[in-house]
Amino acid sequence: MTPDSPKSKEKDQSRLWHFSGYVDKKMTVLLTTMAAMGFLIVLLQALYSGRSCPCGIPLQQSITISPPLQDLKATVIHSNTTRTEAYDLPKDNKVIKPQSQGESTIYADERHLVPHGLGAYLFVHMGTYRGGPNTFATVGLASKPLHVFGNPYFICEWIPASSVNFNGTVTAKGWRILPDWGYGRVYTVVVVNCTFDNDVGTDAGGGELIVHAHHGDSFGKSARIPVLKEAPEQYNASVFNPPYPYDYLYCGSSLFGEINSQRIREWMAYHAKIFGPRSHFVFHDAGGIHRDVQKVLEPWVKIGRVTIQNIREQEKYDGYYYNQFLIVNDCLHRYRFKADWTFFFDVDEYIYTPPGTSLAEALKSVASYTQFTFEQMPMSNKHCLATDNTTVSDFSSSWGFEKLVFHNVKKGVRLDRKYAIRARNAFATGVHMSENIIGQTTHSKGRKIKYYHYHDTISYKGEVCREFVSPHNQASTVWFEKIPYKYDGSMVPLAAAVKEFELQQIGPQPLAS
Repeated sequence: MTPDSPKSKEKDQSRLWHFSGYVDKKMTVLLTTMAAMGFLIVLLQALYSGRSCPCGIPLQQSITISPPLQDLKATVIHSNTTRTEAYDLPKDNKVIKPQSQGESTIYADERHLVPHGLGAYLFVHMGTYRGGPNTFATVGLASKPLHVFGNPYFICEWIPASSVNFNGTVTAKGWRILPDWGYGRVYTVVVVNCTFDNDVGTDAGGGELIVHAHHGDSFGKSARIPVLKEAPEQYNASVFNPPYPYDYLYCGSSLFGEINSQRIREWMAYHAKIFGPRSHFVFHDAGGIHRDVQKVLEPWVKIGRVTIQNIREQEKYDGYYYNQFLIVNDCLHRYRFKADWTFFFDVDEYIYTPPGTSLAEALKSVASYTQFTFEQMPMSNKHCLATDNTTVSDFSSSWGFEKLVFHNVKKGVRLDRKYAIRARNAFATGVHMSENIIGQTTHSKGRKIKYYHYHDTISYKGEVCREFVSPHNQASTVWFEKIPYKYDGSMVPLAAAVKEFELQQIGPQPLAS
């Protein structure tokens, strides 16, 4: 086919039509875009000047909501003028609107998100405790997503029952402490420290502490929470200073599950002896103090050595490990001025000091510290030393810490430490130590105090001696399930004295189940 042929001309003509059609489409898109941009410019000019849109559509008002302490109001901004007016807090699925707003809308539908069931509460209050003439601590739970992704805050308010000799501010911003190291689940632990510029309630007139919890946004309704009420003449400044009622106080974590009551009996008698008569033990029942455990602890309760807190209601609120962080923080503040040292460790762990060294003597080396941690000695929970003719029944009357005598010596493993603290210098605490203290912490090794850990023995109901090591191997390293063990009989000589002490304190006790 030649360039001048009819078919060639027809092909060229077809190309020309395709090109002109393409140009027409481009021009259409361009003109449409320019028209849209012009309309947008006019709309923006109207928005900036505060005039109505020339298209007849009313502009939406801008609302900024502020969270003052008493009467909630909304600041409504209309162009260059501002006015403040009351607004209704959202109820169910209703949106926030100024009461005077009555303009029409451009929307085809106003869609609603309707909540059902129960979400996480803004704040779940457990306890509030005075920490001095002008400071308080409120312990509770709060929605973890809110505190991780939101900006909640607390306002503290003291309302005096009497204005006599009252001087100073009555409101303060609450200091929010999250002490659970990010372990929270649906709920996280919150300690709200309320410190006022001046003393409050020290005139013996009484008063009430209110904590106002805020979501930190314009949608959530704030909560006014009465957390503490002091009667006239209740304030007593002497409780904040030594001497304290006890030398040592034990704050136990949540007790749950099927606990072996005999192990609790052994633990209680042992620590009541080494902590001495000026000590007290606080247990927290999260379902683990069943009838057999109650029988073991009841004699100690009667002679004033033990307090048991019923915390079974904590199960309603999904926090970390039976709300362990909540419990230790509540115990810290509840008994903050009851003892010189407050200890935090578990009921399968035994504090140990060398023979001839009392706990008081061992603590002299840490007297200048606010907090100290002590090393763990992990023990086998099934290996016992036997003779050639030993049977399981030979160990039935022996206590756990006198027959479990093999120490896990595996190297390169990070072992948890437990700790004691001068609670009066702590704002919040954790399971293994506090990060919110005044003063210094020491983690030094080789001190005269450590703890033996008999992991999983507290919930095992049968005879713990399930593996026997020949006395011929007593001085050797014994391997079991790829873990090396060595004999450690440090606790054995203490058993007889502990049993005699128990007999003297609470009388003969049957072997618990």
